[in-house]
Amino acid sequence: SGRTQFKVVIKALSPKEVTRIYTPRPLDRNDGTFLMRYRMYGSVTKGLKIEILYGDEHVAQSPYILKGPVYHEYCDCPEEDPEVWQNVLSCPSQEPQITKDFISFPTIDLQRMFKEIPAKFSQTRGAIVHYTILDNHIYRRSLGKYTDFKMFSDEMFLSLARKVRLPDVEFYLNVGDWPVEHRKANDTPGPIPVISWCGSVDSRDIVLPTYDVTHSTLETLRGVTNDLLSIQGNTGPFWENKTEQALFRGRDSREERLHLVKLSKENPELLDAGITGYFFFREKEKELGKVQLMGFFDFFKYKYQVNVDGTVAAYRFPYLLLGDSLILKQDSRYYEHFYIGLKPWKHYVPVKRNLEDLLEKIKWAKANDEEARKIAKEGQLMARELLQPHRFYCYYYKVLQ
Repeated sequence: SGRTQFKVVIKALSPKEVTRIYTPRPLDRNDGTFLMRYRMYGSVTKGLKIEILYGDEHVAQSPYILKGPVYHEYCDCPEEDPEVWQNVLSCPSQEPQITKDFISFPTIDLQRMFKEIPAKFSQTRGAIVHYTILDNHIYRRSLGKYTDFKMFSDEMFLSLARKVRLPDVEFYLNVGDWPVEHRKANDTPGPIPVISWCGSVDSRDIVLPTYDVTHSTLETLRGVTNDLLSIQGNTGPFWENKTEQALFRGRDSREERLHLVKLSKENPELLDAGITGYFFFREKEKELGKVQLMGFFDFFKYKYQVNVDGTVAAYRFPYLLLGDSLILKQDSRYYEHFYIGLKPWKHYVPVKRNLEDLLEKIKWAKANDEEARKIAKEGQLMARELLQPHRFYCYYYKVLQ
């Protein structure tokens, strides 16, 4: 009757050990799979016992034994051997985006970095942070006045250092929106490695998972914000019951978003688009109007989602992929760390930069419902694979390595 009868019990394997573990109800992913999350508030040395019951019966190979030691998030218990840690996490041996990003840097000249980066980037952009990791301690200094977003990188590097011994390394992280290193490999002088949240086809920055998905992963079950796991249990009605319109809500951070609203006014049967806040184009508010903010889970009441760039790549894209809707993605020069694993027409439907073919693509989706549903599903499955929490830790570690 729509209610899950599953019960999940997670407890210390040894009756002599006591730990507090928070386990909310399983998330029903609406496709016969369920997602179980838990957060520990204490470590156990012997291990955990995980029982999955349907009524009073054990399901599948329940009870599962997770061999100890198992540590809680704030335990400063780094694994000394990074290979052991990577094997436990099943880290992929290659991350294609990292390989690609480092091609421009067969060697790294630290002295040149120290000399050039503060001079070249900290004044104009003002969002560069110099990190040093030494003996698994993390040190940093901010260069410029727009470095508040270092709280996200700080949080991730500290979390990582509690789990695995990090290599001794120094680097510069750009915590602003835009990638900054635009010199080509064969330029003189050539590019310098700067790490950023977002990449673009005409820059040479080394890309990390965005602050948004990083924070979302660390916040799981700790805060009240949406995270990449909670989205998966709130994907709206089944496909056939969703509204057959494309949806967009967002700020006015790019002109194409205003164009979307005009298209929506002219074609309300195909597209429901609205601007929730004006900052860049305030003079347009009278003409285009402003709409109420919408709860993110409500997006998935619609069959199609329009993904248009903001100041850079729209950081909602990973969340939209994890829903149960077809993504109509604007062609963009910007990318996040995982886009390299996605293919147009397999995981999403591409739309031209100027959106001139958007209505045609929505009509195509309506006329080819089964195909549209298949692409939405493929995108969702790929996102579930690429955006698992452990993959972010693996990715950060590999960049440092």
